Amino acid sequence: MAHILDGRSILITGGASGIGRAVALRCADAGAAITITDVNVEAGTGVADEIVRNGGEAQFVRLDVTDEAQHHAAADAAMKAFGKLDGSCNAAGKPFQGRPMHEIDPDFWESVYALNLRSVFYATRAQVPAMLDAGRGSIVNVASTAGIAAFPGGADYCAAKGGIMSATRAAALDYAKLGIRVNSVLPGATRTPMMQGQMDAFDGLEDMMMAANPMGRLAEPDEIAYAVRWLLSDEASFVTGTMLIVDGGLTAA
Repeated sequence: MAHILDGRSILITGGASGIGRAVALRCADAGAAITITDVNVEAGTGVADEIVRNGGEAQFVRLDVTDEAQHHAAADAAMKAFGKLDGSCNAAGKPFQGRPMHEIDPDFWESVYALNLRSVFYATRAQVPAMLDAGRGSIVNVASTAGIAAFPGGADYCAAKGGIMSATRAAALDYAKLGIRVNSVLPGATRTPMMQGQMDAFDGLEDMMMAANPMGRLAEPDEIAYAVRWLLSDEASFVTGTMLIVDGGLTAA
């Protein structure tokens, strides 16, 4: 496999599990030095250790994505360890409550907004300055097909993921002439620990999602990670402001 990220320093939020973990492992396979961030210290450290055992470079930094100061500390840690910050994948998030909009608890709504959307704003503020200094960079924000194809009981999640998509497009225009590309990946239902928790909580959800998908299955985290890895690489050098849908054809139907 070509090491399309050789010499790159990549920071990942939500890197301890699910899509973030897969992105960390697949970017390390491609030659990148990885800064994994998450609130789960044990799992995040485990991912970093796995990369190092496989001959790669990685570190873990604890990050609560709702705290802007911690985003700056994580970016600084990437710079200190690897000398630069070439790219990032902002994958941290929180699922939906599964209630009609008028029954969603306001505090829960705010937590979904904070973990999914406000975190991307904080991450951008922390990550972009290092990339501006280098004159180049690539940011990939993990949104969702929920941002373009809503579902009952998901107003909190759909609103946050739609916001990520809009913010990403605007940021892409902010930085297009400054060498920084900003894109979003829109996964369909993906077999992650977070999604498993939703499927366990709502009877019949897994069968419903599989039946609705043209491929008849859920995505695996690596299938999303490969798309992210491509967007982080120079193979996508003329791609910015895009929404890369990885959903097995769900939104084409």
